[in-house]
Amino acid sequence: MQYLPNILFAIALIAGIGFFAMNIRKLTRNIKLGKDINRTDNKSERWKNMIKIALGQSKMVRRPFSGFLHIIVYVGFIIINIEVLEIIIDGIFGTHRIFQGFLGDSFYGFLIGTFEVLAALVFIAVILFWTRRNVANIKRFLSREMKGWPKNDGNFILYFEMVLMSLFLVMNATDLAFQQAGVGNPISQFIAPLFDGFSPETLHTIERTAWWIHILGILVFLNYLYYSKHLHILLAFPNTFFANLKPKGQFNNLASVTNEVKLMMDPDADPYATPETGEEEVVPEKFGASEVTDLNWVQLLNAYTCTECGRCTSSCPANLTGKKLSPRKIMMDTRDRLEEVGRNIDANGGTFKDDGKQLLNDYISPEELWACTSCNACVEECPVNIDPLSIIMDMRRYLVMEESAAPQELNMMMTNIENNGAPWQYNQQDRLNWANEE
Repeated sequence: MQYLPNILFAIALIAGIGFFAMNIRKLTRNIKLGKDINRTDNKSERWKNMIKIALGQSKMVRRPFSGFLHIIVYVGFIIINIEVLEIIIDGIFGTHRIFQGFLGDSFYGFLIGTFEVLAALVFIAVILFWTRRNVANIKRFLSREMKGWPKNDGNFILYFEMVLMSLFLVMNATDLAFQQAGVGNPISQFIAPLFDGFSPETLHTIERTAWWIHILGILVFLNYLYYSKHLHILLAFPNTFFANLKPKGQFNNLASVTNEVKLMMDPDADPYATPETGEEEVVPEKFGASEVTDLNWVQLLNAYTCTECGRCTSSCPANLTGKKLSPRKIMMDTRDRLEEVGRNIDANGGTFKDDGKQLLNDYISPEELWACTSCNACVEECPVNIDPLSIIMDMRRYLVMEESAAPQELNMMMTNIENNGAPWQYNQQDRLNWANEE
């Protein structure tokens, strides 16, 4: 019985980390459903972006108030959880504040004191975030895609952080020996009087209970990330590293279109031949994207990284003028469909069984796609370099080149270019008449 707590702790730790690893494998599998794309060029610039944007939060602080609060929560939560290492060692070996003996009372007290101050700041910042989401009626948190689970998810994570910070401070406040030492308790010393009159045994029970709930809460939080928008805590780093480095507004050429044009220009090619490789018939590559598997893996990584902060949507001129388009919804829909495809694969022994649905129409409507002005405001505003525009453009390409479903105005323009060499409905001989006008 002496080692029962250590055994239970080890089981909880292995189960928590094991379940997290299983979900990470599933996440990686889903992202790899996307088409291959090379994003390994210019590594020095990519590392610079990751350090500056993901680690340094440089784009977050463009909106100073929320950016400052985010930095407090981000830095505080990460630094405070350094203590998790001590908790793990204590839990496995049955020790108590093992680092105190190695680091000395002064330095250990300084570390724990810093953690306590940060915990209090995180708690305050989280309350302000909760107020902004639920009381202040900020428009970007009231959009139609932020109803139900997305709204609840944002609140759940705030409640998680409140509870974890509170447990950390209560754990320190009820640690009698720690409080009597009077070093490293700048916040918990003011909480300790709430427990005056409790016996040492009761204080120890409260401290142990807070300790257990704290570490179990961290393991639950870790595994909750996969089901939450807060997966960006982990994915913001690779997402900023693999982000597109080309100038905004520079669109890529589709390899499928290039290959088709080359085939058309090849005098020896048989336009009616069916491409074959061995005995397997090669399915012609689709122009554009109508399903998540038509997108590249970086776009799918983008979808999982989306923080649902709404900065993209709040800066979108189409959305601001009442159009149906919301770049945030584009990313949320892509992630939701990708998750649905992943569950389909899991349920069918590792292969996808046609469910009669796709990203286009079932999740994202043509009306949303054609509302986009391709101005790149959403890409510029995203704090973790997500690119909703690339998904919109690929899906519009599909509508035009596979379904001939472009809006009438666009069809007229393309017809004019084909017939007149210009977007306007003028005869080619009259195109320069404007130069003769006085």
